[in-house]
Amino acid sequence: MEKFQNKYRIPSARLPHWDYGNSAAYFITICTHTMEHYFGEIKNDEMHLNEIGKFAEEFWLEIPTQFPFAQLDVFVIMPNHMHGILIIDRDEMGGAMEMASANNVEMRLIASPSCESSNIEKTRLIASLPGGITGLKNPMLHENISRILRWYKGRCTIEIHKTHPHFAWQPRFHDHVIRDEKAMDRIRNYIINNPYNWKKDKFHS
Repeated sequence: MEKFQNKYRIPSARLPHWDYGNSAAYFITICTHTMEHYFGEIKNDEMHLNEIGKFAEEFWLEIPTQFPFAQLDVFVIMPNHMHGILIIDRDEMGGAMEMASANNVEMRLIASPSCESSNIEKTRLIASLPGGITGLKNPMLHENISRILRWYKGRCTIEIHKTHPHFAWQPRFHDHVIRDEKAMDRIRNYIINNPYNWKKDKFHS
């Protein structure tokens, strides 16, 4: 991926104050609750998806449609987890980011001591903004990895619960900022070869 060079390069894989809405490539791992084998099985070094696994694949592929600032690279659905590379490209955010910026300015004006509105009027105005009373602090308004994965896990769960009500993800997910092209190639190979290496995989049980 040529555009990875320079554009997504960062100095550290895990910066303490890294903004996970920054343009970068992210290695994502999401596991099922108690590592239950919900998604299918490995046969002859290949992953064979069952009904639930097909939902996990389908909704992952929908991410760029739901979030135009996100791009997909390689991914794999395994029996009890999934691996994928997500790319955040802020150049694709366009109008959504401009709208958020405008709302942020409006909220600062509403909260300004010079504002003549009463506290009740301020509350009503803020509550009418996207995100409600929490405004832009509402995590569902942030264009970042967490928002994408909350949507993905939630969308899968809603659909899967129609036939498998006990399905659940682990509460969290694993993420790793990909630092450079060398790391990208290594992680791509790991993901692609995951079914082949299943018996040696740390998630195998």
